Amino acid sequence: MKSKTKICVPVLFALLAAFLASELPVHAQTAASQFLGTVTAVSGTTLTVKTDAGEVHQVDVPSTAALKQIEPGAKDLSTAQTIEFASLATGDRVLVKLDPTAPAGTASALRIIAVKQAALAKKQEQEREEWQREGVGGLVKSVDSGSGDIVITSGAGLVARTITIHTTKTTVLKRYAPASVRFDEAKIAAIDQIHAGDQLRARGAKSSTGTEMTADEAISGSFRNVSGLIPSIDAAGSTLVVKDLATKKPVTIHVTPDTQLRQLDEQMAARLAAFLNGSGGGPGGRGGAGRSQGGTGGGPVSASGGQAGAGGGQRGGPVGGFDAQQLFSRAPAIKIADLKKGEAVMVVATEDASGTTAITLLAGVEPLLEAPAASQNLLNWSLSSGAPDVAQ
Repeated sequence: MKSKTKICVPVLFALLAAFLASELPVHAQTAASQFLGTVTAVSGTTLTVKTDAGEVHQVDVPSTAALKQIEPGAKDLSTAQTIEFASLATGDRVLVKLDPTAPAGTASALRIIAVKQAALAKKQEQEREEWQREGVGGLVKSVDSGSGDIVITSGAGLVARTITIHTTKTTVLKRYAPASVRFDEAKIAAIDQIHAGDQLRARGAKSSTGTEMTADEAISGSFRNVSGLIPSIDAAGSTLVVKDLATKKPVTIHVTPDTQLRQLDEQMAARLAAFLNGSGGGPGGRGGAGRSQGGTGGGPVSASGGQAGAGGGQRGGPVGGFDAQQLFSRAPAIKIADLKKGEAVMVVATEDASGTTAITLLAGVEPLLEAPAASQNLLNWSLSSGAPDVAQ
């Protein structure tokens, strides 16, 4: 719902790109005049940069090139520091402006603006903590475009609650791209693109009761829940087929390196099913998270090993609830090769023309599939907490 940092870096570099373009003559303002990406190699005076679109550029950096370093979150170059070429390293983010006077067929840098990998990682961690501390998430119940209010249902079962998200002119609203739960790939979107049934995460100032929030940021998306047994697995092709209990039809699920796969043990699954159905006092026991002590938390899903996103559960809840995010994160991670034909799984996925791509997959859920309320509740939980997907 995996923010980052790349929560800020795309905006930052978009601003810098516009800033640099304003300094170029009109005839030089072409798509090839500059590019943004991550340093993948440094050799001699040559820099290799891979863009976010997957293009690889090799550029010569002469001693006359202007090299600047900025901190994540900077909005202009007023605090930029001059650096030496030798300080650039693999993993740094750079915006390279090419020299328009270089000979034809030669890529030579006129200016490079860099964000160091270490500074980016530090910023990412800070933003993860902010989403954990200030975030809420859940299913959209209603949207009022006029007032800017979005009502979500957060948590499930005994710890379900309704939260009103107030948005203002300064609230940053984003929408996940198709078949993606990467925060850095999300696009700015108007409030009227949010619909009932969508997943939404927001962070900002909460009311004392935790039932209202004035959001600084919010991100939404439409996702599909698939629960059922696995009739076939292609581990080499990173796909599996799940016979969806809701539609009675087979669904081919694509598993990517960003997919979070976890396994519940049998005892925990039984306790969780009883709890979510309202017939138990909480999962507890081995692998559980115990009872929670406070309000809600959450944020976008971490789909790349952050918190997702791109997916564990609703954090906290009233006394008598439990921390499902910790429950999910404590469940052992597995690989697609660990899954077996006939095994029951619950999947949260995105869909587009290319097919159905898993965000989170939870195995060992036979007791949950026998308890429809528990199944739906856990799936709702699975995209309602964690921190944003902070991409590398």
